[in-house]
Amino acid sequence: MEEKKRTALVIGGCRGIGRAITLRLAEDGFDVYPTCRKKSEAAEQLARDIRALGRECTILELDVCDRAKTRETLDAVFADTPPDAVIYNSGIAKDNLFVFMDGDEWDDVIGTNLRGFYNTIQPLVFGMLARHSGRIVVISSASGQTGQAGQVNYSASKAGLIGAVKALARETGRKGILVNAVAPGVIDTEMTKELPKDKILPLIPLHRFGDASEVAGVVSFLCGKDSTYIQGQVIAVNGGLVI
Repeated sequence: MEEKKRTALVIGGCRGIGRAITLRLAEDGFDVYPTCRKKSEAAEQLARDIRALGRECTILELDVCDRAKTRETLDAVFADTPPDAVIYNSGIAKDNLFVFMDGDEWDDVIGTNLRGFYNTIQPLVFGMLARHSGRIVVISSASGQTGQAGQVNYSASKAGLIGAVKALARETGRKGILVNAVAPGVIDTEMTKELPKDKILPLIPLHRFGDASEVAGVVSFLCGKDSTYIQGQVIAVNGGLVI
């Protein structure tokens, strides 16, 4: 019998950690739908790399802060059949001490990191409930577990995602939908290239930044056959930064 095609939607799936997740899920046998705000040559190269693996890849242009257009885009692709796995990886950082933080720095981070979760995940949940299956994996952060000075906005948004995961897991578990979070520490990506390594590395027991593929491996596990009794959990990938 022909194996059923599995599909994965990766919100923020064209760069950094998201790109690694998209590639890993394609290697696992998923046809993938990575999203980005605007298509680029890097996104098109990602699609070519995935098609070379023998999987289908459709890049979706999506601004997670635009609720109406996001729903329109998702309805056009997934109205009949929701994806088997959804990974919410959209996130930005605008760091500043809270005393100096302006309203835009707060609103932009909360809007992308937290409101974007509602805008992208909520339209897909009904279809998953009707099908009695699905995986939802949310990329949070070590900053959402412990808080970080200079990141009140970012920490609040990532902690909010953890709360959302735990509550949604309680709502959907009986219908066969698994909802979990992954909390990366400092991962070597474009987003962290300006960080002062000499000050950060002594705080990490493994004494190195993580690789995006190490986060992708945990997402792969949560979307696979060996994680069927894991629900509402936060799996840290941080080299011991938070213990």
